Amino acid sequence: MHYKIKGAIKKNKDRFIIFIILWIIMAIALVAPIAYAQNRATVDGVFDFGKCITELMTAYTNFGDVMGSFGIYVSEFFGLLWKFTLVYLIFMFVGFVRTAPKNEYTDIEQGSSDWASGGEQYKVLSRHKGIILAENNYLPVDKRGNVNVLVVGRFRFW
Repeated sequence: MHYKIKGAIKKNKDRFIIFIILWIIMAIALVAPIAYAQNRATVDGVFDFGKCITELMTAYTNFGDVMGSFGIYVSEFFGLLWKFTLVYLIFMFVGFVRTAPKNEYTDIEQGSSDWASGGEQYKVLSRHKGIILAENNYLPVDKRGNVNVLVVGRFRFW
């Protein structure tokens, strides 16, 4: 189970900053106008939905007024902000879980040309021509001896 958390963090670590920046932008551009419209549409403790929609359109067209009068609706803003943050974290958690590896061997190469180091493989193989075995590893067809190749795996046609 530990490999799933570790793999998901490794896969998503470059996206965490993007998630935070997106949350800040959405908090300013989405939550602030809604809180402004909610404050303006509430008269004597009674909420008017039609006026809220009108004020919301006004808030998006005159965003400077929304930010200028932030002190008036700050309690509505933070009331909506924690709800928005909770929903945002749920979506982020679902995305995080979906990117977790399915097993320990996800994203690990099962076969590799890294079996030799320092050019040892070129005593047997060729670097430039022959039967392709891996990237930069070819089995030369002009060498003496056995040049049979066993292919393990699937061969797919699309």
